[in-house]
Amino acid sequence: MTNQELIAALRDADAVQYGEFELSHGGTSEYYVDKYLFETDPHCLELIAEAFAEKIDEPKLAGVALGAVPLVAVTATETDRPYVIARKKAKEYGTANRIEGRLDEGEEVIVLEDIATTGNSAIDAAEALREAGAAVNRVLVVVDREEGAAERLAEHDLELDALVTASELLADR
Repeated sequence: MTNQELIAALRDADAVQYGEFELSHGGTSEYYVDKYLFETDPHCLELIAEAFAEKIDEPKLAGVALGAVPLVAVTATETDRPYVIARKKAKEYGTANRIEGRLDEGEEVIVLEDIATTGNSAIDAAEALREAGAAVNRVLVVVDREEGAAERLAEHDLELDALVTASELLADR
C-alpha cells in the first residue's frame, strides 16, 4: 500500500471536507478530517490496518476510546496482536476500568489514534497506560494535522508517527 493509495481512499470516502470548522481543542480550521467517514469505510479500514501493520514492532496495541477503537480492532486482526482500549476517564460502573482488556506490568504498547492535532488524547492515553504499568514510547496516527502534536508528544517522551500528514492530504486539492 502506498501513501497515495491511502490519501485517495480518504478523499474518496469524503473524509476531507472544506469550510469553517471548530476543532475539539477550541480552534478553527478551513478543513476537517472526518474520522467517522474513514473509520466506517471498509476500504479505508483495510488500507489503514495494512499501513499500521508495516510500522508496528510493539507486541501490544492500544486504541484511544472511542475514535480509535475500529482502527485498533482491524489492526489487531491484521497483525494478530492483542489490544487494549484506553478510556478518557474510568467508567463509573462495572469494573470502573480506565484500561479495558488485558495488560501486564512492563508490557510494551503502541498507541493507535485517528487524528493528531494537539496530541492531548494520545498523551492522556499513554499516561493512563503507563500508570497501569505499560511501557509506551510511540503513538501511531492516521493523520497528523501538523499543528504541534509531535512537539507536545515529545515533551512526554512519545514519538509521533503518522501515515499521512495534513500537507500531503491537502496537496493538489
